[in-house]
Amino acid sequence: MARTLLSALCLLIGLVSFPSTECWEAPWFCHGHECPVYTVVQEYEGFEERSYEVSHWITTDVASTSESDLKDGFWKLYYFNHGQNSENKAIAMSRPVLVSVKEADGMGERQVSISVFQSDMDIPEPNDNTIRKTVIPGGTVYIRSFGGFASDEDALENVQQLREDLRAAGKVFVESRFDAAGYDAPWDLFNRHNEVWVRAP
Repeated sequence: MARTLLSALCLLIGLVSFPSTECWEAPWFCHGHECPVYTVVQEYEGFEERSYEVSHWITTDVASTSESDLKDGFWKLYYFNHGQNSENKAIAMSRPVLVSVKEADGMGERQVSISVFQSDMDIPEPNDNTIRKTVIPGGTVYIRSFGGFASDEDALENVQQLREDLRAAGKVFVESRFDAAGYDAPWDLFNRHNEVWVRAP
């Protein structure tokens, strides 16, 4: 009975276009893990337009997008989720791992960070002062997906193609930033799913 009522409620919510975490089913590439909630607005040739709800993350800055720097950043976040926090609380790993790149402008330097999604908003305080809690506001994100073991070059190539496709479609987007999202563990050999994200203003 409860399942029937929930299904009916989800149908009604869908009809009036209000997103609901309870009604949302994570896509296959989340592999049964918690993922940020979104709605597909429209699919285009080569990219997808999504509307994301507000989401909560833990984040640390890294020196570059090199494999060694990203590994160092990831392990900090991994150990946070495995109890190295103010509550000694173990937190289930979710998806995706997000690498955010803000391009240098003028005299500024390129800024790179790595984040892990947190499905619970009640996040313990980090013991490591290089880790911070971040909130990504809801909004429109343009996504290009690709498979395989993603390298830095793969991400940059797909970002460039996504930007070209967005310009061709007449979309306005933030030129100075992109994100690369990974959904798979290193030992997952097949059906790997990677994304690059470019945000609308």
